[in-house]
Amino acid sequence: QVQLVESGGGLVQPGGSLRLSCAASGRIISISDMGWYRQAPGKERELVGTITSGGSTNYAESVKGRFTISRDNAKNTIVLQMNSLKPEDTAVYYCNAAVLTPTPYRYLAVWGQGTLVTVSS
Repeated sequence: QVQLVESGGGLVQPGGSLRLSCAASGRIISISDMGWYRQAPGKERELVGTITSGGSTNYAESVKGRFTISRDNAKNTIVLQMNSLKPEDTAVYYCNAAVLTPTPYRYLAVWGQGTLVTVSS
């Protein structure tokens, strides 16, 4: 069993910053790509950005230059640093990871439970 647990969501004013964290635990051999997604009310879940095990990142155009993703492979964690937040960033944010488990020996796509970010004055 593998779990991803997010933390750090909350209410922030426009222009402010928030830092989300996500930690993986359980029977893990290794983790390949990790990422953040978000789902705003009434909308489809969308990609925020991803990071490979080597540290290469990819971001949605809407967050480029404002959001930064990093990870600690030794601790199986991923962080989303969000700056210059806008009301349209309001959403539930989910972390995702491709986790290699021992039984069965294959990669599983694992999702966190989500954390709410509200950007409002």
